[in-house]
Amino acid sequence: MSEALIIIAMVLLTVTTFFLMTRLYQRFPTPILIPILTSTAIIIAILLSLRLPYDTYMTGGKFIDYLLGPAVVALAIPLYKQRIMLMKNMVSLIGGVLVGSLAGILTGLWLAKGIGVEKMLVTSLVPKSVTTPVAMNIATEIGGNPSLTVAFVMIAGIGGTVLSPYLIKLFRIDHALGQGIALGSASHAIGTAKAFEYGEDAASVSSVAMTLCAITVSILAPLFMMAFYA
Repeated sequence: MSEALIIIAMVLLTVTTFFLMTRLYQRFPTPILIPILTSTAIIIAILLSLRLPYDTYMTGGKFIDYLLGPAVVALAIPLYKQRIMLMKNMVSLIGGVLVGSLAGILTGLWLAKGIGVEKMLVTSLVPKSVTTPVAMNIATEIGGNPSLTVAFVMIAGIGGTVLSPYLIKLFRIDHALGQGIALGSASHAIGTAKAFEYGEDAASVSSVAMTLCAITVSILAPLFMMAFYA
């Protein structure tokens, strides 16, 4: 099969799978059926059954990956629409992001340290709650493995998105500010996509929280690593 056909096949596989899983989620809006989780599982199963290596998939998958940047930039639209609300709640937003960033770093450190894993795994785990491009750079700077970090970022994003409806209901978080900060600081872009289900206010807060969290963790992660291994 030529490279052009492989590219077309992989793009169609990804787009078709995600479309079908989105329709499934719309009909049965259960957290475990979020499209990014079900689509990922199905594509992995198909690749394994056909014995197709990851590099083959990415010949087409990389073109979809390129859209991540524009998709993040597009979040500026709800951000602009809700700018007045965001400015009114800036102190609460910054405080929530700081707590979320610290929680993301410390849970990674304590978990990895508690089960006795090597330092490289710890440094790969620390930026797990930050959006992928930033998390990879942080991992590189503090001595982690960017490829492992991507896996941890996906786990944090999907896990947080699946659990968030239950936690939001359990703790009765009914304000857009709390919902947005929680999703943006814990589950980055995947959580921000979920925040749209709670309304444009929550999505705007989540996109700001995701950005501020990336900046905060970039500064704090190296400091905590030095203190932890001093």
